[in-house]
Amino acid sequence: MALSKARILIFIIGLLGKLRLRTAQGIGRALGTLGFMLPTPARKVTDINLRIAFPELDEGERRELTRNSLRHTGQVAMEIPLVWEWPVERCLDLIRQLEGEELLQAATKNGKGVLLLAPHLGNWELCGLYFSSRYRMAALYSPPSLAGFEDYMVQVRGRLGSELVRGDRRGLARLIGLLREGEVAGILPDQSPRGAGAAYAPFFGLEVRTMTLVSKLLQKSGATPLMTWCQRLPDGGGFRLVIRACEPGIADPDPVVAATALNRSVEACVRAAPEQYQWEYKRFRHRPAGQGNPYRE
Repeated sequence: MALSKARILIFIIGLLGKLRLRTAQGIGRALGTLGFMLPTPARKVTDINLRIAFPELDEGERRELTRNSLRHTGQVAMEIPLVWEWPVERCLDLIRQLEGEELLQAATKNGKGVLLLAPHLGNWELCGLYFSSRYRMAALYSPPSLAGFEDYMVQVRGRLGSELVRGDRRGLARLIGLLREGEVAGILPDQSPRGAGAAYAPFFGLEVRTMTLVSKLLQKSGATPLMTWCQRLPDGGGFRLVIRACEPGIADPDPVVAATALNRSVEACVRAAPEQYQWEYKRFRHRPAGQGNPYRE
């Protein structure tokens, strides 16, 4: 049954992958608008998150940002089939502007690896494809829960030679080795981690559980960290790929200092395009003992 579901999903992705960018984004905006108009969980969580992150906004401003956020989430959902199914060159042609690539070029010249931190901002799938087209690239991933879908996902993400590394003990050891060899690696840094690999650090003013994996990778590999995202341009105009330096302290041996710097780095990126961040994720759910869960209050 699971295998059949995977085949159906792959078939649907293949059909959606035949769309043009403007058409796909239009459908995504419509889906996001519908999600805003209905009492969906995504709208509720987005509204709670924006109340926390931007308390200075009035009701009307926050409502508009909630609607725009859900529209951009709908767009990225419809863009992923394009990035996975289109020919590589057609995908790369969507990147119309580059900002900060000199930071990456300078970092790779010192012979050390580079750890690219890509928050759930804009189109993160397109980031991976771009970097793997220009550098020896590895990317950390979590296996999907749907059996039979992982092989397809690894194939499309790695079709330019990018090495997909599972986020388990063996995979992390492999990632550290690749960084020590001077390769470029990518990781999504803004998820709430499970288990012991976490510290509590402020994110938009609230203490939240934050991964310590980034600082550990940097300490063990000596790699240079950089932030990156693909920002959606208006009216189907493609994307701007942005690379920026991280906040100081992101590799600090003190996990709280490092986690605080990581969250500051992510927050700086989000503030550059807040409507394009994935706000429907319950980022503020895991908090220190005794502090309330805002999604239950």
